[in-house]
Amino acid sequence: MRLPRTLPRSLAGQLFAMQALLVAAVVAGCAVFAYASGRSQAEETAARQVRAAALAMAGSPSVREAIRTPDPSAALQPYAERVREDTGIAFVTIMDPQGVRWTHPDPSQIGRRFIGHTERALLGETFDETYTGTLGPSIRVVTPVRDGGRIVGLVSAGITVERVSTQVRQQLGALGTAAGGALALGALGTYVINARLRRHTHGMNARELSRMHTYHEATLHAVREGLLMLDGQRRVALINDAGRELLGLAPGSVGRRVDELALPAPLTGALLASEPRVDEVHLTADRVVVVNTSPVVGGERRGTVVTLRDHTELQALSGELDSERGFTQALRSQAHEAANRLHTVVSLIELGRADEAVDFATAELELAQVLTDRVVGAVAEPVLAALLLGKAAQAHERGVELVLAEDSLIDDGALPRSPSPRDLVTILGNLIDNAVDAASETATGTTGSPVPAQRPAARALVTVTARTEAGELLLRVADTGAGIGPDDADEVFRRGWSTHGTGRGLGLALVRQAVHRNGGTVTLGRAPDGGAEFTVRLPLSGRTAEVVAP
Repeated sequence: MRLPRTLPRSLAGQLFAMQALLVAAVVAGCAVFAYASGRSQAEETAARQVRAAALAMAGSPSVREAIRTPDPSAALQPYAERVREDTGIAFVTIMDPQGVRWTHPDPSQIGRRFIGHTERALLGETFDETYTGTLGPSIRVVTPVRDGGRIVGLVSAGITVERVSTQVRQQLGALGTAAGGALALGALGTYVINARLRRHTHGMNARELSRMHTYHEATLHAVREGLLMLDGQRRVALINDAGRELLGLAPGSVGRRVDELALPAPLTGALLASEPRVDEVHLTADRVVVVNTSPVVGGERRGTVVTLRDHTELQALSGELDSERGFTQALRSQAHEAANRLHTVVSLIELGRADEAVDFATAELELAQVLTDRVVGAVAEPVLAALLLGKAAQAHERGVELVLAEDSLIDDGALPRSPSPRDLVTILGNLIDNAVDAASETATGTTGSPVPAQRPAARALVTVTARTEAGELLLRVADTGAGIGPDDADEVFRRGWSTHGTGRGLGLALVRQAVHRNGGTVTLGRAPDGGAEFTVRLPLSGRTAEVVAP
């Protein structure tokens, strides 16, 4: 048979019951202590009172004179009763040395022997005791009456224990009222505090809270997305492993302010913003992060919840997809052009101009093969070779000539696993895309750059250099565009910088990120033909990254 559940389920209920019992125990303990202390004090006060009365009567000359008379009771009984009534004590008994009473509150007890001890008083000592006499248990004092050097009588004054208890009970009545009020006030305060706790814990008990905390910790460590919680002072209150990795933070970042974390300025601004941010793309030193922020409010600003998603791989894949799309469009255009050329050759043959047909076909093949032979002969790395051929086809479609510098040379197996082929595509692909954009705009007279072209745009040219030297991979891309002005040199690698309007400007930021990730350097300079020249050096082993402006 299961016993009924007697304890409250919620943690707040359990705390309320425990605190109520604690308050009750404290109040009860205080009441017991007050009762014991009050009774002790009452008994001590009663003893002092009866001692004073007994000593005063024993030292009274009228008492000694009455004892000398043949009938001491006649004078002493009225005197003893007046003293008893005036002092409020229970009895005053005056007796001879043999203990025979001369006075008593009950006149019928006069002439009888005193019930109690008198030996010590007969020896001249004043003492007190608790003894049960004719009036019941009492606190009494016995003292001798001296006449000259002789003990001629004894005086005993006392207060009954019942009267002392009555006085203590009267005092405890007020104490009980105060104790009850304290208990009620403590219970009310406990209830109010625990009602608030119940709201904060949603009525859950300790086991449920412990289980939720365990799930909470497991979820924080298991989730792939970054989670960051900021308090009202913009300090890091919580961050999971993924968030620390995405932002590149050290383990001791909890408790620090956001502006002390050395994050990029745009990302810091997004985290400190009071309004929500939705799917904003920001760049850290090594990653592309999508940031969402949501303020936590509850009558006043309590903090901010930030979620972080890693889009580094997605951006890289998007770049590769754009390259593949460009390759496809170039192949489609080349197929169309090849068909036109084939029709031209066939038509020349039909017209009987076989020699002209052979010359035309040979010239086209030689023109298409020159760059292919140059790239394949100089660049043995298949990813770079394919990228250069594809970009050359795209540039040709836009009226830009892409050439490989004469000193370019990368032998087969010269490149280690780092940098990765994906990073090479990101770096070189974005640099070539920007160079082709700049060269084609200058050639067509549609440049959006504030810097005028340094030469007539008779030929749109992009020159690529790729070689290994001194343990480094050198990649250089120069164009015949308008170049980049000195005012923009420091901002060119920032996300969002572009001469093509809003919504652009991520390519060079990704280049810097990939270079940083591989411990290399990227340098911005001016090309011999007046355009921009970007030089990237990637070491075989990682080192601190740098970005150098002219």
